[in-house]
Amino acid sequence: MRRVHVPISIPDPVFSALRAMRKRLRPVASGTRDLRGDRDLEWSWVAARIPSGPGAALDFGCGGSFLGLIAAERGFRVTAVDLEDIEWPYRHARLAFLRGDIFELGLEPEHFDLVINCSAIEHVGLPGRYGVVESRAEGDLAAMARMRALMKPGGRMLLTIPVGRDAVFPPWHRVYGGNRLPRLLEGFSVERREYWIKDAENRWVSSDESAVLNATPRAMLYGLGCFALRRA
Repeated sequence: MRRVHVPISIPDPVFSALRAMRKRLRPVASGTRDLRGDRDLEWSWVAARIPSGPGAALDFGCGGSFLGLIAAERGFRVTAVDLEDIEWPYRHARLAFLRGDIFELGLEPEHFDLVINCSAIEHVGLPGRYGVVESRAEGDLAAMARMRALMKPGGRMLLTIPVGRDAVFPPWHRVYGGNRLPRLLEGFSVERREYWIKDAENRWVSSDESAVLNATPRAMLYGLGCFALRRA
């Protein structure tokens, strides 16, 4: 039987949405455990720790999350940054969006009181997802240093990342362990840290640092590290 390929016209907005969805699709994890619920955990953890404003906040790699909106409702003037176009189903007078590279945007040094860095830093420099096109082996460390320079002395950062034994899974993400995690946190004091891991029933449970950082990660199964940082 011969296959016939019939071209069809897809409106640009639909095509863009399908392309963005494809970039975000994850391969299915083997076994009974996977990453389901990771965003529920990370977004809830960050949202619960956004302080009250006023002040200036940066939402780095914001994607379609509502964390910038929460910060705006808490009284911050929020600048949300992403490499791709983002469309929210709302507008807020204290929430603005900038599309661009954190290394190239003309943001004011020592300006931000708060940085939201939720499940974003691990993708910097790994081309193939979320609009990343340039390969940078140390891109995540450079981006952290850049954001530190944009923060006021004593400013806060709320950070969530994959954790486990150090690994890189291109184009998906990095996983931070005993080697790279201290380098990522350089220049910050850690006010609070929490680690989570999947149990045998595929539910996120709190765990101690040693167990999580010594666990061998897979591309679609790793621990989560949640950090409340202060610029030193």
